[in-house]
Amino acid sequence: MGAMTTLGWVLLTLLKAHLDASYFVGYDASTPLNVQMLGEEERDGYRRLYFTYEGMPGRAAPTLLALPAEGAGPLPAVVFLHGIGQKKDFLDEIAGPFVRAGFAIASFDQHMTGERKLRNATWFEQAAGLRERGALTVIEARRLVDYLETRPDVAPDRIYLIGASYGAMTGAVAAAFDPRFRAVALVYGGGDLRKMAGSPEVRKEIGPLAPLVGQFLGWFAAVSDPVNHVGAISPRPIFFQNGDRDRIVVPAAAQALYDAAQEPKEIKWYPSDHLDLDPEYIPIAVNDGVAWFKARDAEYVARKGNS
Repeated sequence: MGAMTTLGWVLLTLLKAHLDASYFVGYDASTPLNVQMLGEEERDGYRRLYFTYEGMPGRAAPTLLALPAEGAGPLPAVVFLHGIGQKKDFLDEIAGPFVRAGFAIASFDQHMTGERKLRNATWFEQAAGLRERGALTVIEARRLVDYLETRPDVAPDRIYLIGASYGAMTGAVAAAFDPRFRAVALVYGGGDLRKMAGSPEVRKEIGPLAPLVGQFLGWFAAVSDPVNHVGAISPRPIFFQNGDRDRIVVPAAAQALYDAAQEPKEIKWYPSDHLDLDPEYIPIAVNDGVAWFKARDAEYVARKGNS
């Protein structure tokens, strides 16, 4: 029995090494984006474009882009990565303040969400899709930058990233891999999967197995844990926004991600939870993020003008 257990761990370790080596492979700026414009409409104070592009060949990512109703640019732009249970349409919740501040902002349906939701999938297909989603989100975020760089109304050297919850975790990795993101805001995100698995909501779902699940995830999914990547964002600035009563991304996990980051960095804590954010704090957090990006953009423009 002992020999069989050892063999099993050896095989699992070899499988993990193979999967880790190829996990984020796939980004290729030379492949066609195959952009398809599907619609445009006027929203309250901004234009909303609806299109698809291919982050990976043959895999279209439905996307929304909000632009100021007036003005030709070129504008600074923000790539927004939504949370695990959201979809690209969440852009409409935050687009107004960014557009009024002079930014374009774009978001795509991540794998398994919105128009890309898996239908009638087995539990194995769901699990495999969730694992694939992390790598695809990183690749597709970078390919969205490739597209934004082609637009005459976007300043190609003033592109930023904001990620919320799961989008903050994948966003930290995307920004670590791609220096074109000039500054990064990570909203209600965290790292260290062992700490994440110890959250009250996870413990409620899986009970006493939570510590074992956390240990396994911390080892098997280390390749995607943002604490192992966020340090590479430096010297670009990072703004962490977190809830001090968060029951999903517990403060210890948020602090772990902050501690793993290098300077320049700053963190702001809000007296709110992850599941039922007090409506009072949603616009506060959004407006804080807008103000932070405006300041970073102004600093970059000033440095560029003095160089």
